[in-house]
Amino acid sequence: MSSGLALHSEPAPIVACTVSSKVHHFGLLIEDMETEVGEAWGDLGFDEAREFINALDVGTLEFIALAVREEDEADLGRVGEVINAAHAKEVAVILIPENLSTAGLRELLRLGADDFVPYPLAEGALHDAIEKIARAKQPPPAEVTPLPVSDAPATGHRMDGNSAIFAVQNLAGGTGATTLAVNLAWELAHADKKNPPSVCVLDLDLQHGSVATYLDLPRRDIVLELLQDATTMDTDGFKQALVHYGDKLSVFTTPAEIVPLDLVGPDEVNALIDLASQCFDIVVIDMPRTMVMWTDTVLTRADVFFTTLELDLRSAQNAMRFIKACRSEDLPLEKMHYVLNRAPGLTDLNGKNRMKKMADSLGVSFSTQLPDGGKPVMQAGDNGETLAEAAKKNPLRKEIMKLSDGLYKAMASEARAKG
Repeated sequence: MSSGLALHSEPAPIVACTVSSKVHHFGLLIEDMETEVGEAWGDLGFDEAREFINALDVGTLEFIALAVREEDEADLGRVGEVINAAHAKEVAVILIPENLSTAGLRELLRLGADDFVPYPLAEGALHDAIEKIARAKQPPPAEVTPLPVSDAPATGHRMDGNSAIFAVQNLAGGTGATTLAVNLAWELAHADKKNPPSVCVLDLDLQHGSVATYLDLPRRDIVLELLQDATTMDTDGFKQALVHYGDKLSVFTTPAEIVPLDLVGPDEVNALIDLASQCFDIVVIDMPRTMVMWTDTVLTRADVFFTTLELDLRSAQNAMRFIKACRSEDLPLEKMHYVLNRAPGLTDLNGKNRMKKMADSLGVSFSTQLPDGGKPVMQAGDNGETLAEAAKKNPLRKEIMKLSDGLYKAMASEARAKG
Protein backbone atom coordinates (compact mmCIF):
# COMPACT_ATOMS: atom_id res chain seq x y z
CA MET A 1 0.00 0.00 0.00
CA SER A 2 1.07 3.59 -0.65
CA SER A 3 -0.66 6.90 -0.85
CA GLY A 4 -2.31 7.83 -4.13
CA LEU A 5 -2.36 4.24 -5.35
CA ALA A 6 1.29 4.41 -6.52
CA LEU A 7 2.08 0.90 -5.37
CA HIS A 8 4.86 -0.54 -7.54
CA SER A 9 6.30 0.03 -10.94
CA GLU A 10 4.40 -3.11 -11.99
CA PRO A 11 1.46 -3.10 -9.58
CA ALA A 12 -1.03 -5.88 -9.16
CA PRO A 13 -4.52 -4.97 -10.38
CA ILE A 14 -6.25 -2.77 -7.83
CA VAL A 15 -9.44 -4.39 -6.55
CA ALA A 16 -10.13 -2.13 -3.57
CA CYS A 17 -8.96 0.98 -1.81
CA THR A 18 -9.34 2.84 1.43
CA VAL A 19 -10.68 6.37 1.40
CA SER A 20 -9.92 8.61 4.36
CA SER A 21 -8.39 11.89 5.45
CA LYS A 22 -5.62 10.10 7.41
CA VAL A 23 -5.33 6.41 6.63
CA HIS A 24 -2.40 5.92 9.03
CA HIS A 25 -4.77 6.67 11.88
CA PHE A 26 -6.64 3.45 10.96
CA GLY A 27 -3.88 0.95 11.68
CA LEU A 28 -6.23 -1.99 12.15
CA LEU A 29 -7.88 -1.25 8.81
CA ILE A 30 -4.49 -1.28 7.07
CA GLU A 31 -3.68 -4.67 8.58
CA ASP A 32 -7.06 -6.13 7.61
CA MET A 33 -6.86 -4.80 4.06
CA GLU A 34 -3.45 -6.40 3.59
CA THR A 35 -4.83 -9.66 4.98
CA GLU A 36 -7.86 -9.63 2.70
CA VAL A 37 -6.49 -8.36 -0.64
CA GLY A 38 -2.71 -8.45 -0.24
CA GLU A 39 -1.13 -5.60 -2.19
CA ALA A 40 -4.05 -5.16 -4.58
CA TRP A 41 -5.30 -2.03 -2.86
CA GLY A 42 -4.38 1.58 -2.32
CA ASP A 43 -5.28 4.65 -0.32
CA LEU A 44 -6.98 7.87 -1.43
CA GLY A 45 -8.15 11.10 0.14
CA PHE A 46 -11.78 12.14 -0.27
CA ASP A 47 -11.21 14.49 -3.23
CA GLU A 48 -8.75 12.09 -4.91
CA ALA A 49 -11.20 9.25 -4.52
CA ARG A 50 -14.03 11.06 -6.26
CA GLU A 51 -11.86 11.90 -9.27
CA PHE A 52 -10.28 8.44 -9.39
CA ILE A 53 -13.59 6.59 -9.23
CA ASN A 54 -15.20 8.85 -11.84
CA ALA A 55 -12.40 7.90 -14.24
CA LEU A 56 -12.88 4.16 -13.72
CA ASP A 57 -14.71 1.77 -15.99
CA VAL A 58 -17.76 0.09 -14.43
CA GLY A 59 -16.76 -3.06 -12.55
CA THR A 60 -13.05 -2.18 -12.28
CA LEU A 61 -13.07 -1.74 -8.50
CA GLU A 62 -14.80 -4.19 -6.13
CA PHE A 63 -15.17 -2.01 -3.06
CA ILE A 64 -13.90 0.96 -1.11
CA ALA A 65 -13.43 1.08 2.66
CA LEU A 66 -14.62 4.58 3.55
CA ALA A 67 -13.00 5.48 6.89
CA VAL A 68 -14.60 8.54 8.49
CA ARG A 69 -13.49 10.12 11.77
CA GLU A 70 -15.25 12.53 14.07
CA GLU A 71 -13.08 15.33 12.61
CA ASP A 72 -14.52 14.65 9.13
CA GLU A 73 -18.12 15.38 10.15
CA ALA A 74 -17.75 19.07 9.35
CA ASP A 75 -17.53 18.20 5.66
CA LEU A 76 -19.76 15.18 5.10
CA GLY A 77 -20.68 16.61 1.70
CA ARG A 78 -17.33 15.45 0.29
CA VAL A 79 -17.84 12.03 1.80
CA GLY A 80 -21.29 11.84 0.25
CA GLU A 81 -19.85 12.70 -3.16
CA VAL A 82 -17.49 9.72 -2.86
CA ILE A 83 -20.41 7.40 -2.07
CA ASN A 84 -22.40 8.72 -5.03
CA ALA A 85 -19.42 8.32 -7.37
CA ALA A 86 -18.89 4.75 -6.16
CA HIS A 87 -22.51 3.81 -6.77
CA ALA A 88 -22.37 5.27 -10.27
CA LYS A 89 -19.50 2.91 -11.06
CA GLU A 90 -21.06 -0.06 -9.22
CA VAL A 91 -18.40 0.01 -6.52
CA ALA A 92 -19.53 -1.26 -3.11
CA VAL A 93 -19.00 1.01 -0.09
CA ILE A 94 -18.01 -0.31 3.34
CA LEU A 95 -18.33 2.50 5.87
CA ILE A 96 -15.73 2.48 8.68
CA PRO A 97 -16.96 5.10 11.21
CA GLU A 98 -15.02 6.17 14.29
CA ASN A 99 -16.72 8.26 16.98
CA LEU A 100 -19.28 9.69 14.57
CA SER A 101 -22.36 11.32 16.02
CA THR A 102 -25.65 9.52 15.54
CA ALA A 103 -26.75 12.19 13.05
CA GLY A 104 -23.55 11.83 11.04
CA LEU A 105 -23.71 8.04 10.90
CA ARG A 106 -27.36 8.14 9.98
CA GLU A 107 -26.73 10.58 7.13
CA LEU A 108 -23.96 8.44 5.64
CA LEU A 109 -26.04 5.27 5.89
CA ARG A 110 -28.93 7.00 4.15
CA LEU A 111 -26.58 8.06 1.36
CA GLY A 112 -26.27 4.37 0.58
CA ALA A 113 -23.30 2.66 2.21
CA ASP A 114 -23.59 -1.06 1.47
CA ASP A 115 -22.35 -2.06 4.92
CA PHE A 116 -20.67 -0.50 7.91
CA VAL A 117 -18.14 -1.78 10.41
CA PRO A 118 -17.39 0.43 13.44
CA TYR A 119 -13.75 1.26 14.20
CA PRO A 120 -11.77 -0.14 15.98
CA LEU A 121 -12.47 -3.18 13.83
CA ALA A 122 -13.48 -6.37 15.56
CA GLU A 123 -11.62 -9.51 14.50
CA GLY A 124 -13.01 -10.78 11.20
CA ALA A 125 -15.45 -7.87 10.83
CA LEU A 126 -13.98 -6.55 7.57
CA HIS A 127 -13.76 -10.08 6.19
CA ASP A 128 -17.46 -10.64 6.92
CA ALA A 129 -18.41 -7.34 5.27
CA ILE A 130 -16.41 -8.19 2.14
CA GLU A 131 -18.02 -11.63 1.94
CA LYS A 132 -21.46 -10.08 2.35
CA ILE A 133 -20.78 -7.74 -0.58
CA ALA A 134 -19.52 -10.63 -2.70
CA ARG A 135 -22.69 -12.61 -2.00
CA ALA A 136 -24.85 -9.61 -2.90
CA LYS A 137 -23.14 -9.33 -6.30
CA GLN A 138 -23.81 -12.96 -7.18
CA PRO A 139 -26.65 -13.37 -9.69
CA PRO A 140 -29.88 -14.73 -8.26
CA PRO A 141 -30.70 -18.38 -8.98
CA ALA A 142 -32.70 -19.03 -12.10
CA GLU A 143 -35.47 -20.62 -10.09
CA VAL A 144 -36.48 -19.80 -6.57
CA THR A 145 -37.12 -22.88 -4.46
CA PRO A 146 -40.10 -22.38 -2.14
CA LEU A 147 -39.58 -22.75 1.58
CA PRO A 148 -40.39 -26.19 2.99
CA VAL A 149 -43.72 -26.35 4.73
CA SER A 150 -41.96 -26.71 8.08
CA ASP A 151 -40.22 -23.35 7.57
CA ALA A 152 -43.28 -21.39 6.49
CA PRO A 153 -45.48 -20.22 9.36
CA ALA A 154 -49.12 -21.14 9.22
CA THR A 155 -51.46 -18.28 8.43
CA GLY A 156 -54.82 -18.13 10.10
CA HIS A 157 -57.72 -15.86 9.28
CA ARG A 158 -57.93 -12.49 10.97
CA MET A 159 -60.85 -12.52 13.32
CA ASP A 160 -61.96 -8.96 12.59
CA GLY A 161 -59.67 -7.87 9.77
CA ASN A 162 -57.28 -6.13 12.18
CA SER A 163 -54.11 -7.44 13.75
CA ALA A 164 -53.69 -7.42 17.51
CA ILE A 165 -50.53 -5.65 18.68
CA PHE A 166 -48.87 -6.47 22.00
CA ALA A 167 -45.68 -4.71 23.13
CA VAL A 168 -43.35 -5.66 25.97
CA GLN A 169 -40.85 -3.32 27.65
CA ASN A 170 -38.70 -3.89 30.69
CA LEU A 171 -38.41 -1.18 33.32
CA ALA A 172 -35.14 -2.63 34.62
CA GLY A 173 -32.57 -4.99 33.17
CA GLY A 174 -33.18 -8.69 33.66
CA THR A 175 -36.90 -8.42 34.43
CA GLY A 176 -37.85 -10.97 31.76
CA ALA A 177 -39.25 -8.81 28.95
CA THR A 178 -37.77 -10.87 26.11
CA THR A 179 -38.64 -14.13 27.86
CA LEU A 180 -42.24 -12.92 28.13
CA ALA A 181 -42.37 -11.65 24.53
CA VAL A 182 -41.00 -14.86 23.00
CA ASN A 183 -43.07 -17.27 25.06
CA LEU A 184 -46.23 -15.18 24.85
CA ALA A 185 -45.91 -15.15 21.05
CA TRP A 186 -45.44 -18.94 21.01
CA GLU A 187 -48.46 -19.54 23.23
CA LEU A 188 -50.63 -17.19 21.14
CA ALA A 189 -49.60 -19.08 18.01
CA HIS A 190 -51.02 -22.23 19.64
CA ALA A 191 -54.11 -20.61 21.16
CA ASP A 192 -56.48 -22.09 18.57
CA LYS A 193 -55.68 -25.57 17.27
CA LYS A 194 -58.40 -25.55 14.60
CA ASN A 195 -57.61 -22.13 13.16
CA PRO A 196 -54.22 -21.01 14.55
CA PRO A 197 -53.47 -17.31 14.23
CA SER A 198 -50.33 -16.21 12.43
CA VAL A 199 -47.91 -14.53 14.81
CA CYS A 200 -44.88 -12.31 14.24
CA VAL A 201 -42.32 -11.05 16.77
CA LEU A 202 -40.66 -7.69 16.04
CA ASP A 203 -37.41 -7.29 17.98
CA LEU A 204 -36.98 -3.52 18.14
CA ASP A 205 -34.26 -3.54 20.79
CA LEU A 206 -31.79 -2.52 18.08
CA GLN A 207 -28.70 -2.63 20.28
CA HIS A 208 -29.25 -5.50 22.71
CA GLY A 209 -32.14 -7.45 21.19
CA SER A 210 -31.87 -11.15 21.91
CA VAL A 211 -35.00 -12.74 20.42
CA ALA A 212 -32.81 -14.37 17.75
CA THR A 213 -30.54 -15.74 20.48
CA TYR A 214 -33.47 -17.05 22.53
CA LEU A 215 -34.76 -19.00 19.54
CA ASP A 216 -31.37 -19.82 17.96
CA LEU A 217 -32.22 -17.99 14.74
CA PRO A 218 -29.90 -16.31 12.22
CA ARG A 219 -29.96 -12.54 11.71
CA ARG A 220 -30.51 -11.54 8.09
CA ASP A 221 -28.49 -8.73 6.51
CA ILE A 222 -31.59 -7.25 4.88
CA VAL A 223 -32.95 -6.22 8.30
CA LEU A 224 -30.79 -3.08 8.48
CA GLU A 225 -31.85 -2.04 4.98
CA LEU A 226 -35.51 -2.58 5.75
CA LEU A 227 -35.30 -0.58 8.98
CA GLN A 228 -34.02 2.42 7.07
CA ASP A 229 -36.36 2.02 4.09
CA ALA A 230 -39.46 0.81 5.93
CA THR A 231 -41.59 3.68 4.63
CA THR A 232 -41.04 2.56 1.03
CA MET A 233 -40.86 -1.21 1.59
CA ASP A 234 -43.72 -3.51 0.54
CA THR A 235 -44.90 -6.69 2.21
CA ASP A 236 -42.78 -8.88 -0.08
CA GLY A 237 -39.64 -7.09 1.06
CA PHE A 238 -40.74 -7.37 4.67
CA LYS A 239 -41.28 -11.13 4.38
CA GLN A 240 -37.77 -11.58 2.97
CA ALA A 241 -36.35 -10.15 6.20
CA LEU A 242 -38.20 -12.62 8.42
CA VAL A 243 -36.81 -15.84 9.86
CA HIS A 244 -39.06 -18.64 11.06
CA TYR A 245 -39.13 -20.72 14.20
CA GLY A 246 -40.78 -24.01 13.34
CA ASP A 247 -44.02 -23.60 11.44
CA LYS A 248 -45.71 -21.30 13.96
CA LEU A 249 -43.63 -18.20 14.54
CA SER A 250 -42.05 -15.54 12.32
CA VAL A 251 -39.39 -13.21 13.69
CA PHE A 252 -38.04 -9.86 12.57
CA THR A 253 -34.66 -9.92 14.31
CA THR A 254 -32.35 -7.08 15.23
CA PRO A 255 -29.50 -6.27 12.80
CA ALA A 256 -26.29 -8.29 13.11
CA GLU A 257 -24.42 -5.13 14.12
CA ILE A 258 -25.17 -2.70 16.96
CA VAL A 259 -26.82 0.40 15.49
CA PRO A 260 -27.97 3.68 17.05
CA LEU A 261 -31.43 3.54 18.61
CA ASP A 262 -32.49 6.62 16.66
CA LEU A 263 -31.45 5.08 13.36
CA VAL A 264 -35.19 4.72 12.90
CA GLY A 265 -37.86 7.25 13.80
CA PRO A 266 -41.61 7.20 14.36
CA ASP A 267 -42.35 7.06 10.62
CA GLU A 268 -40.18 3.97 10.08
CA VAL A 269 -41.58 2.20 13.15
CA ASN A 270 -45.15 3.00 12.10
CA ALA A 271 -44.45 1.62 8.63
CA LEU A 272 -42.85 -1.52 10.08
CA ILE A 273 -45.88 -2.17 12.29
CA ASP A 274 -48.14 -1.59 9.29
CA LEU A 275 -46.22 -4.19 7.27
CA ALA A 276 -46.38 -6.74 10.07
CA SER A 277 -50.09 -6.06 10.59
CA GLN A 278 -50.81 -6.66 6.92
CA CYS A 279 -49.10 -10.06 7.05
CA PHE A 280 -50.02 -11.44 10.49
CA ASP A 281 -52.94 -11.78 12.86
CA ILE A 282 -50.90 -10.98 15.97
CA VAL A 283 -47.77 -8.84 16.30
CA VAL A 284 -45.65 -9.00 19.46
CA ILE A 285 -43.07 -6.21 19.84
CA ASP A 286 -40.00 -6.55 22.08
CA MET A 287 -39.06 -2.97 22.98
CA PRO A 288 -35.59 -1.55 23.72
CA ARG A 289 -34.39 -1.14 27.28
CA THR A 290 -34.77 2.63 27.21
CA MET A 291 -37.31 5.19 26.07
CA VAL A 292 -36.71 6.40 22.53
CA MET A 293 -38.36 8.94 20.28
CA TRP A 294 -40.76 6.29 18.97
CA THR A 295 -41.78 4.69 22.29
CA ASP A 296 -44.97 6.73 22.17
CA THR A 297 -45.57 5.46 18.62
CA VAL A 298 -45.64 1.85 19.79
CA LEU A 299 -47.60 2.65 22.95
CA THR A 300 -50.25 4.40 20.87
CA ARG A 301 -50.47 1.56 18.32
CA ALA A 302 -50.45 -1.30 20.84
CA ASP A 303 -53.62 -2.93 22.12
CA VAL A 304 -51.75 -3.85 25.30
CA PHE A 305 -48.36 -2.48 26.41
CA PHE A 306 -46.75 -4.77 28.98
CA THR A 307 -44.06 -3.39 31.28
CA THR A 308 -41.99 -5.85 33.27
CA LEU A 309 -40.45 -5.12 36.66
CA GLU A 310 -39.38 -6.86 39.83
CA LEU A 311 -39.91 -6.32 43.52
CA ASP A 312 -36.90 -4.08 44.11
CA LEU A 313 -36.01 -0.42 44.44
CA ARG A 314 -34.49 -0.02 40.96
CA SER A 315 -37.69 -1.28 39.32
CA ALA A 316 -39.84 0.99 41.49
CA GLN A 317 -37.77 4.08 40.70
CA ASN A 318 -37.62 3.32 36.98
CA ALA A 319 -41.36 2.66 36.87
CA MET A 320 -42.06 5.97 38.60
CA ARG A 321 -39.90 7.84 36.10
CA PHE A 322 -41.45 5.99 33.14
CA ILE A 323 -45.00 6.73 34.29
CA LYS A 324 -44.13 10.39 34.89
CA ALA A 325 -42.63 10.70 31.40
CA CYS A 326 -45.71 9.13 29.81
CA ARG A 327 -48.04 11.42 31.73
CA SER A 328 -46.09 14.50 30.68
CA GLU A 329 -46.61 13.48 27.05
CA ASP A 330 -50.29 12.66 27.64
CA LEU A 331 -49.78 9.07 26.47
CA PRO A 332 -52.51 6.41 26.89
CA LEU A 333 -51.48 4.95 30.25
CA GLU A 334 -54.66 2.86 30.30
CA LYS A 335 -52.98 0.55 27.76
CA MET A 336 -50.13 -0.23 30.14
CA HIS A 337 -50.25 -3.50 32.07
CA TYR A 338 -47.66 -3.98 34.79
CA VAL A 339 -46.10 -7.44 34.96
CA LEU A 340 -44.33 -8.36 38.18
CA ASN A 341 -41.63 -10.92 37.43
CA ARG A 342 -40.42 -13.33 40.12
CA ALA A 343 -43.52 -12.46 42.13
CA PRO A 344 -43.82 -13.76 45.71
CA GLY A 345 -45.59 -17.07 46.22
CA LEU A 346 -48.88 -17.56 48.03
CA THR A 347 -47.21 -18.30 51.37
CA ASP A 348 -44.70 -15.43 51.16
CA LEU A 349 -46.66 -12.96 53.28
CA ASN A 350 -43.73 -10.57 53.62
CA GLY A 351 -43.31 -10.50 49.85
CA LYS A 352 -47.05 -9.98 49.36
CA ASN A 353 -46.92 -7.02 51.72
CA ARG A 354 -43.97 -5.49 49.87
CA MET A 355 -45.77 -5.99 46.55
CA LYS A 356 -48.86 -4.17 47.86
CA LYS A 357 -46.76 -1.26 49.13
CA MET A 358 -44.94 -1.00 45.80
CA ALA A 359 -48.21 -1.00 43.82
CA ASP A 360 -49.72 1.62 46.13
CA SER A 361 -46.67 3.89 45.91
CA LEU A 362 -46.77 3.74 42.10
CA GLY A 363 -50.53 4.03 41.89
CA VAL A 364 -50.79 0.91 39.74
CA SER A 365 -51.90 -2.69 40.00
CA PHE A 366 -49.95 -5.74 38.86
CA SER A 367 -52.25 -7.26 36.27
CA THR A 368 -49.91 -10.22 35.81
CA GLN A 369 -47.66 -11.88 38.38
CA LEU A 370 -45.06 -14.25 36.99
CA PRO A 371 -43.37 -16.78 39.30
CA ASP A 372 -39.66 -17.51 39.28
CA GLY A 373 -39.19 -20.27 36.74
CA GLY A 374 -35.71 -21.13 38.01
CA LYS A 375 -32.85 -22.63 35.99
CA PRO A 376 -35.08 -24.23 33.30
CA VAL A 377 -35.87 -20.73 32.01
CA MET A 378 -32.20 -19.92 31.48
CA GLN A 379 -31.53 -23.35 30.03
CA ALA A 380 -34.39 -23.00 27.53
CA GLY A 381 -32.95 -19.70 26.31
CA ASP A 382 -29.44 -21.14 26.05
CA ASN A 383 -30.77 -24.10 24.04
CA GLY A 384 -32.85 -21.93 21.69
CA GLU A 385 -36.20 -23.35 22.79
CA THR A 386 -39.46 -21.98 24.14
CA LEU A 387 -40.60 -22.93 27.62
CA ALA A 388 -43.48 -24.93 26.12
CA GLU A 389 -40.91 -27.19 24.45
CA ALA A 390 -38.17 -27.25 27.07
CA ALA A 391 -40.11 -27.08 30.35
CA LYS A 392 -43.77 -27.66 29.65
CA LYS A 393 -44.81 -27.89 33.31
CA ASN A 394 -42.69 -24.96 34.49
CA PRO A 395 -44.79 -22.56 36.63
CA LEU A 396 -43.64 -19.57 34.58
CA ARG A 397 -44.78 -21.25 31.38
CA LYS A 398 -48.17 -21.99 32.91
CA GLU A 399 -48.72 -18.34 33.86
CA ILE A 400 -47.71 -17.11 30.41
CA MET A 401 -50.09 -19.64 28.86
CA LYS A 402 -52.91 -18.30 31.07
CA LEU A 403 -52.06 -14.77 29.95
CA SER A 404 -52.14 -15.76 26.27
CA ASP A 405 -55.45 -17.56 26.70
CA GLY A 406 -56.97 -14.45 28.26
CA LEU A 407 -55.66 -12.23 25.48
CA TYR A 408 -56.88 -14.56 22.74
CA LYS A 409 -60.36 -14.87 24.27
CA ALA A 410 -60.56 -11.08 24.53
CA MET A 411 -59.60 -10.81 20.84
CA ALA A 412 -62.24 -13.35 19.86
CA SER A 413 -64.90 -11.63 21.96
CA GLU A 414 -64.09 -8.25 20.40
CA ALA A 415 -64.23 -9.79 16.93
CA ARG A 416 -67.68 -11.25 17.64
CA ALA A 417 -68.90 -7.90 18.97
CA LYS A 418 -67.75 -6.16 15.80
CA GLY A 419 -69.19 -8.89 13.59
